[in-house]
Amino acid sequence: MKLILTQEVSGLGSAGDIVEVKDGYGRNFLIPRGFAIRWTKGGERTVESIRKARSSREVRDLDHAQEIKARLEGTTVNLPVRAGEGGRLFGAVTVNDIAGAINSAAGEKAAIDKRKIILGNPIKSLGTHQVTVKVHDDVDATVNLNVVAG
Repeated sequence: MKLILTQEVSGLGSAGDIVEVKDGYGRNFLIPRGFAIRWTKGGERTVESIRKARSSREVRDLDHAQEIKARLEGTTVNLPVRAGEGGRLFGAVTVNDIAGAINSAAGEKAAIDKRKIILGNPIKSLGTHQVTVKVHDDVDATVNLNVVAG
C-alpha cells in the first residue's frame, strides 16, 4: 500500500514522504490515527503543501539549531503543577505541559514541538529534572525543568 505521511513516524519517514507499507499497517494503524493518507495522483499537490509547511516549521540550519540550543540551555523553566502531601503530583507531567512551559519561557523563536521532547522516566515529583529536546537531527539540548507546586 502506498501512503503519504502527514506526520513524522519513527522508523518510517517524515511528513510529506511517500512510503510503501503493508496493507494492514496502513489500513489499521497509520490512516486511522492520521499519520498518513492514501497516495493518489492528485496527492502530489498535498505532498508539496506538507513539505512547505514542514520546511517553515523546521530549524533552518545547524547554526540556527545551535542558537536555539544555547537559548534553551541558558533558561530554567518553571512548571507549576498540582501536588499533594510530600511533594507527590496528582498524575504525571506530560510532554504537552513541558512544551508549553518551554515555549513561554524561551520565547516564540524556540517554538518547541511536543514530539521533540524526550523524557527518560515520567516526572511524578516536585523538584528539578533534566529534559532532552531534539532541536535538530544533530543537536540535542538539555533543559532544566523546575517542577513547583502551583
